[in-house]
Amino acid sequence: MRLLIVEDEKRLAVSLARGLRAEGFAVDVVHDGLEGLHRAGEGVYDLVVLDIMLPGMNGYRVCAALRAAGNDVPILMLTAKDGEYDEAEGLDTGADDYLTKPFSYVVLVARVKALLRRRGSAGASPVLRVGGLSIDTAARRVFRDGTEVALTAKEFAVLEQLAVRSGEVVGKPQILEHVWDFAYDGDPNIIEVYISALRRKIGATAIQTVRGAGYRLVPS
Repeated sequence: MRLLIVEDEKRLAVSLARGLRAEGFAVDVVHDGLEGLHRAGEGVYDLVVLDIMLPGMNGYRVCAALRAAGNDVPILMLTAKDGEYDEAEGLDTGADDYLTKPFSYVVLVARVKALLRRRGSAGASPVLRVGGLSIDTAARRVFRDGTEVALTAKEFAVLEQLAVRSGEVVGKPQILEHVWDFAYDGDPNIIEVYISALRRKIGATAIQTVRGAGYRLVPS
């Protein structure tokens, strides 16, 4: 999953990004409301963490503009303020959740995961099943024929992208877009390293290579 953090407190933004990346998310960071609106409007994000007090355009206006444009990306608003009026205004503009600073990082991660589950599952099970594989997207655990398989955060994120499109060909650009950060400018063939690791762990025949196109997860 790819997240956007719009936060002008740079130390906080860097800290949040580092923690969320450790959870397996791809995270981009901007420090200005106008840039945040532009980035979020591109439609490549699964969730936006949006501060209210921002230069250029405040979080209320950013949120309202996204909703007016028909963008339904989940938005978790952050603010140093505290009070029912602020919360009501944030939610009235279309935010999905609200967190007041200072907050526990554990609580923020829990809120992020809850919003992603709410959007992704739409009432369905958060467990993806492909043959003998079970991928629990909520608990971020993988089982092969009932036995748990230990994956790194990035390995899980790559597998998740293949699993949600099971049977379809997923190209390297699609995987990079959702698993690596916007600023990543390294070799896209890094994906091959993770595909190789996944094949060793979940079975060599589970992930097919479609030459010139990408990869496909199939029952094995």
